[in-house]
Amino acid sequence: MNRRNRVFAVCALCAALPLGYAQNSLDNPDWKEENAAPAPTYSVHRALLLDLPQFVSVKIGVDPETIAVGADGIVRYVAVIRNASGANYGVYEGIRCLTGQVKTYARSNANGVWNQVVSPAWKDWSDNLGSQHAKVFARQAACDTGLARTKDDILSRLRSGKAL
Repeated sequence: MNRRNRVFAVCALCAALPLGYAQNSLDNPDWKEENAAPAPTYSVHRALLLDLPQFVSVKIGVDPETIAVGADGIVRYVAVIRNASGANYGVYEGIRCLTGQVKTYARSNANGVWNQVVSPAWKDWSDNLGSQHAKVFARQAACDTGLARTKDDILSRLRSGKAL
């Protein structure tokens, strides 16, 4: 292959990359997170169960109707949590697959009323948080080698599990 054809091949390859790739790359100082939409309404009956370790006493699923993949590469969703006494509540979060981080935007009480997090911040999903469900969701369905999957692919992976 001559030099001209190699240059053409590299340009064609770059053009084929997902539009959000450059925007989401770690070395892009211009990357900006989109404004998160208000916390969506969720249903415990639609939630698809995450594959958590057996010692975890709560059941956690993701309501498929709340999943959104932004142009900024953030997967936003509501994690639906059912505790041992049967009370349900939700957590509206975003995962940045590229950096392995999670941000909590809002939490609901048992009545489904949302409380916005005052200063939401990105945290490494490997930190010893109260729950590792964001990391499990990322690995089970939301992320693929540092990039966000499409909503359809996320749903397909979640539906291969069990309902909450």
